[in-house]
Amino acid sequence: MANYEYAKSVYAKYGVDTDKAIETLKSVPVAVHCWQGDDVVGFDSKEALSGGIQTTGNYPGKATTPAELMADFEKAMSLVPGAKKLNLHASYAIFEDGNIVGRDAIEPKHFAKWVEFAKAHGMGLDFNPTFFAHPMVKDNLTLSSPDEETRAYWVRHGQACVKIAEYFATETGMPCVMNIWIPDGYKDIPTDRLAPRARFKKSLDEILAVPYDKSKVYITLESKVFGIGLESYTVGSAEFCLSYSDYKGITPLMDNGHYHPTEVVSDKISSLLLFNEKIALHVTRAVRWDSDHVVILDDETKEIAKEIVRNDALDRVFIALDYFDASINRVAAWVIGARNMQKALLNALLLPNDLLKKYQDEANYTKMLAIQEEFKTLPFGEVWDEYCKASGAPVGMEWIEVVDAYESSVLSKR
Repeated sequence: MANYEYAKSVYAKYGVDTDKAIETLKSVPVAVHCWQGDDVVGFDSKEALSGGIQTTGNYPGKATTPAELMADFEKAMSLVPGAKKLNLHASYAIFEDGNIVGRDAIEPKHFAKWVEFAKAHGMGLDFNPTFFAHPMVKDNLTLSSPDEETRAYWVRHGQACVKIAEYFATETGMPCVMNIWIPDGYKDIPTDRLAPRARFKKSLDEILAVPYDKSKVYITLESKVFGIGLESYTVGSAEFCLSYSDYKGITPLMDNGHYHPTEVVSDKISSLLLFNEKIALHVTRAVRWDSDHVVILDDETKEIAKEIVRNDALDRVFIALDYFDASINRVAAWVIGARNMQKALLNALLLPNDLLKKYQDEANYTKMLAIQEEFKTLPFGEVWDEYCKASGAPVGMEWIEVVDAYESSVLSKR
């Protein structure tokens, strides 16, 4: 407590209330992705991971059943402070009767166990149609396919997911973000760039024709610049997805691994906030390409959080994590990434944003830069520890001891 009181007094000199920052952050939900726990395998298909994405590594102890995945997620989230949501892909449907149906025929009942799990932990649920790793992905195409049978199959899948998303929101009492991302594209330079995007637009129109409660379900559209085997052209480009979101009045989603290497999502947030009621983010770490490394407390993660906080948009930005690393303990990967997202948000809440804006408007760039640099060495760690204590989460590296014990008693026996 003495360390925290000292840190509190240091921040107070700049008009920053650390107690208020902690209380604010407690209620900011971060959606944590289920697919880190099993390398994006899911339960409905034996197909290899596809769609221009790849998981590397074979660390022992991977979850292979719904019960194992739920147990691992529960353990990980017990070590992360703050409010969480569980983010599911459609491929994680649970077929209790053993009757596996196609993705175009999934229903809310196939996710009842997930709803039960979320309710037991006081969490909301977000959702994603799964347009990859399936026999009906033909020539790397789904919603943009020129084959009508293929395209129609994936339209039905998207329509089914809208109904499931509304079921999640109704059951949990919390809004559900349903994110649409397709891997469609071509390895080499295409002759026709327009027709695939026209078919994608038609498919999205048909999916969105399904009635749903827009106060419960926020449908988002995620772009991507390229993928493995899809290097030359992706149907769902940034320009397409942003234009379509505006056209249909849905929510744009930005994944900070889905742009050119010199682009940063943090610079895009303010622009989207000016023209959208809500926006959504997938926070990841791209190393040279969209490699979905575990989120660390790097400059871009901190800048993303700063843009959300300094623009008073904590209630307007849906924050979700999206990475999958099979080279390290998967439970630890969840914990490290989620705690770093929380650290970035706390760091942003501890900045004297009003004062910095004042100096910028006055063109006093000297003081603005000086304060920005000074805050890099303020006692942030003491405030973070206090936040963890207040949230009932482990302080410092205490959490790794819990993960080690869990690995020894559970993961190593799989």
